[in-house]
Amino acid sequence: MGYAFAMSPCLCCGVPFAYNPVRVPSFRDPRTGSKEPVCQWCLGLINAKRAAMGLEPFVPLPDAYEACDESELW
Repeated sequence: MGYAFAMSPCLCCGVPFAYNPVRVPSFRDPRTGSKEPVCQWCLGLINAKRAAMGLEPFVPLPDAYEACDESELW
C-alpha cells in the first residue's frame, strides 16, 4: 500500500504545487480546453472575487491538496 500525489504548475499563477490528482479543483484552460489544477492560494483569490460578485465560493474537498491512497488511481 502506498500513497500518490501529482505535481504540476497552477493554471492561474504557474507555480508548481502538489495535490491529490483525483480531488484537486480544476478549471478548463481557455487556450487548450483541457482541465488544469488550481493551487489553494489561487482558489482563495478566485473565491474572494466570487464573493465580491455575490456568488458562492468553490469549496475544495478536504483532501484536495494531500496525497491519496494509490488504490484511488486505478
